[in-house]
Amino acid sequence: MIVRAMIKLSVNIDHIATLRQARGAPFWEPDPVTAAVICEQAGADGITVHLRLDRRHIQDRDLRLLRQTVKTDLNLEMAAIDEMAKIALDIKPDKCTLVPERPEELTTEGGLNVAGQKELLSEVIKQLHSGGIAVSIFIEPEEVQVKAAKDVGADEVELHTGVYAGVSSTGEIEHQFKRLLLAAKLAGELGLEVNAGHSLTFRNLPRVATLPNLSTVSIGHNIITRAIFIGLDQAVKELLAILH
Repeated sequence: MIVRAMIKLSVNIDHIATLRQARGAPFWEPDPVTAAVICEQAGADGITVHLRLDRRHIQDRDLRLLRQTVKTDLNLEMAAIDEMAKIALDIKPDKCTLVPERPEELTTEGGLNVAGQKELLSEVIKQLHSGGIAVSIFIEPEEVQVKAAKDVGADEVELHTGVYAGVSSTGEIEHQFKRLLLAAKLAGELGLEVNAGHSLTFRNLPRVATLPNLSTVSIGHNIITRAIFIGLDQAVKELLAILH
């Protein structure tokens, strides 16, 4: 009998901060730090936050408090620039995930073009490694990007599942899943830890969880929207039941 390794769940709590920022000071609720505690108590294996350049949701203060509070793995999503690298080296999250970032986007729209900026990414990764921080890169499930992630020294890749989650025809669903499948296989063969994230829900997660070498899934929006109706702890437990 083949025994699969348990897949971990990292909960992205950006949308908790988005709701808080909608009112601004002095309204400091809901508190993303409190949300992180609830998620961990419900069984989450990690907490993910994206400190954006425009600070539209997570704030520097949140990141510092989370580093003091989170008992599992704290994953900082960040643009691959010196400003963010310095913040990461000061805060010391367990992992940094390098992502593309555009000021006008509603959410991260696709994977980082690693193959097109190897020199820059290699330097940022060296900086983060010097502080003992593991590095993942959010990429499209393409052979060239997986190989480039290995070349620049990344420890992990997070495969962008947004395209797969957004298609509806049977043929396109199968095509996009095959892309994920091949990328996950290749990453494992190259010694990269494999993660997946973006637009994952309790509906599409079961199949994504069958990807080879998959270590962690990062889910935010679906958990927070489900939490409105069933509570944050139950929303986390619902996805953990699928993964476990």
